[in-house]
Amino acid sequence: MDVSRVSRNEWLAMLGGLLLAIGIFLPWYGTDAGNPNASIDGATGTVSCWDAHPILRWLLLAAAAAPFILTWIIVRGHKLSWPRGEMTAVVAIAAGGLIFYNGIIDKPGEPSSAISLKYGWIVALLGAAVMFFGSAIRASDVERARKPPGTI
Repeated sequence: MDVSRVSRNEWLAMLGGLLLAIGIFLPWYGTDAGNPNASIDGATGTVSCWDAHPILRWLLLAAAAAPFILTWIIVRGHKLSWPRGEMTAVVAIAAGGLIFYNGIIDKPGEPSSAISLKYGWIVALLGAAVMFFGSAIRASDVERARKPPGTI
């Protein structure tokens, strides 16, 4: 195990994963206090991702673990068939897409116009973005071997 292999990009990706994990437990949605019919699964006030999304919470926690797994692979010196950081960048894009969709396009609760976004949603989206940039920069550091034309 060689911790000196961990670069600034892995630290940045781990920071993003940590922000994403923390953001899951912070308030994502708030109901309009002036509207007595506004609720998210029967709850009023502020609701976190953990409370509002029973399946998404586990997917996002798994995504938040990706940069830590990448760092473990780098520290242990495991050989991969793809550039290190590439899969973590793909996971970060998927997590960011899920967060964006559930915050902008399909907010939980009724009526949708009475549900507002809170700071936890922004923290989670920022975490996914930071995780993406850290891992994408790490993946771009590795030069791919060139293949002759006509080969797969």
